[in-house]
Amino acid sequence: MRPRSKCAGTFRDPDQVIRVIGKVIRGANARRLLYYLYGPGKANEHTDPRLVAGFRDPATLEPERGRGATRDFRQLTGLLTQPLAALNGDNYAQPVWHCALRAAPEDRVLSDAEWARIAEHVMHQAGLAPKGDDLGVRWVAVRHAADHIHVVATLARQDRHRPDLWNSYRKLRRACRDSEERFGLRRTAAADCTAAKRATRPEVEQALRRGWDEPPRTWLRREVCTAAAGARTEDEFFAGLGRARIQVRRRYSTLTPGEVTGYAVGMPGHTGKDGQVVWYGGGKLAADLTLPKLRGRWGDPAVRDPLAGAAGLPAPVIRGVLRATVAQAATDSFGEAEFFARLRALGLLVRERFSEINPGEVTGYAVSLRGHAGRDGAPRWYGGGRLHDSLSLPRLRARWTGGGGGTGERSGAFRITAPERAEIYRHAARQAAVAAEHLRRCPDGDPGSGADAAWAVADALHAAARATGSRVLRCAADGYDRAARSPHRQVPCRSGEGEGLRTAARLLVMTGGDSISEAGPLARNLLSLIDAVAGLRAAQAHAAQAAAARQTAEQLHAAFMRAREPASGMRGAGAPVTGPGRAASRADAEFPVPVTELADSVAEHEAAGMGSRPRVAQPPARATHAR
Repeated sequence: MRPRSKCAGTFRDPDQVIRVIGKVIRGANARRLLYYLYGPGKANEHTDPRLVAGFRDPATLEPERGRGATRDFRQLTGLLTQPLAALNGDNYAQPVWHCALRAAPEDRVLSDAEWARIAEHVMHQAGLAPKGDDLGVRWVAVRHAADHIHVVATLARQDRHRPDLWNSYRKLRRACRDSEERFGLRRTAAADCTAAKRATRPEVEQALRRGWDEPPRTWLRREVCTAAAGARTEDEFFAGLGRARIQVRRRYSTLTPGEVTGYAVGMPGHTGKDGQVVWYGGGKLAADLTLPKLRGRWGDPAVRDPLAGAAGLPAPVIRGVLRATVAQAATDSFGEAEFFARLRALGLLVRERFSEINPGEVTGYAVSLRGHAGRDGAPRWYGGGRLHDSLSLPRLRARWTGGGGGTGERSGAFRITAPERAEIYRHAARQAAVAAEHLRRCPDGDPGSGADAAWAVADALHAAARATGSRVLRCAADGYDRAARSPHRQVPCRSGEGEGLRTAARLLVMTGGDSISEAGPLARNLLSLIDAVAGLRAAQAHAAQAAAARQTAEQLHAAFMRAREPASGMRGAGAPVTGPGRAASRADAEFPVPVTELADSVAEHEAAGMGSRPRVAQPPARATHAR
């Protein structure tokens, strides 16, 4: 049982499934609320409305029937609002407290007496009307359906004081869980601050009116998560948001000018009535997307290697990673000093070459990864000119001073090549397998030791979805979102498995978003990894996170199974399977097909089964986002 209100509004998701928004509602007019609760409802769903509990005997509070079977709410409204008048205006702006308590569909039908006990316990735990306190707030509980009741209270105690609402929602969740155990109802998760911020009802309705697939808050949260997964530093994070064409507004400290203390993002084309961009702070998207939490995730590059584990890649792949990293740092810099500072902040080892004729004059540079060493144990250095002609220091200086220079960026010379991408995908698949094995061992030993790896799985999913362009993995990343977070906004201690997954995510984002057939083993290992997280969260007794991971694994597995259906059922009889290396990639992928084919087949399956459903336009930034 959860405190939720069907009257608060609903929204319809792309799969035509009705979801209920659950929350406590505040208002200012008790009479209108009672009139609605005793009325027929929006779809004549209210039957036999009656009071089952209240601040006194419900039989004496029940509104009398007038002519034409109408109710007279004047006496009940007067009793409820009388304490508000005694406050002499020192009351809340919205003094009417409305909470709907609903049982699950599979629960048994509770009697009026049982619902009354639940309502009394809720009011006691919330601190609004404690048991034995005759001077608490005045309240009533209305039942007009078999599976739920509505509790209506006015936020004014009868001793002319305002009730304390601090932490009332968590108290309410505890009361619901107590009632679930007492009456044998379906158990629900505790309020652990792991859920992301839901889109509000106006945001959902605006998305429907404008023909968007999803509310801007949901789309922005996904894009910010993807940018954070691929970033190694704060500057790289904001640069990634800019490349995704997301509008960014930094918040600066009022005490220390120039110090960034937060940020907000906006979707292009999403404006308010005044024509200004609607901004969403990181904390309004999810609890772990605030700037301090993101900084804690990235850490100090001088202490922690942002590319930990990448040094084990083959030398040609490391050269490609260095080339892409140096090229991006050169693009984001305006001078030599800033360029070298960015390279070090991104976790690279930098060695400057000085002139033998003019001491102190820098004539070149070389870079390497930590741990990437030769047979003698010394770092293996790569000069800028060895990475690409356009990355030599003289060519970069010419570019920064506006004197022309390399055109490698425009020709795509800095992009990760196909063999390098294939090796990065295999590296990511290996890291996912290592993390899955680690998570399976954690429940038998220390369940808390797997929290960091479970958190890093979200980065790997978002990065894989962006790199492959798979809508299936994108939905999996969205569904897994809650399973990644630790309760009560705790930041888990770092682990080697978690750092390995984050490094794999950064490398995947670096590949540039080209789908390749080698993504099949990665998708298989990600599914195994999510299943391991579900077992870990269950061992930790984190019901909400376990349910999110389990549901994500089931949906991902179902999508894989749909992709394995005979081609005649999706593409039509005799339709050939096209695409370079499609047959070979199907044989190579152990389970069950490559992600590229998975995305194609699932999309065609949806088109065949839902062809009559009109497609809606995507948000402006989403239709043209940069990869």
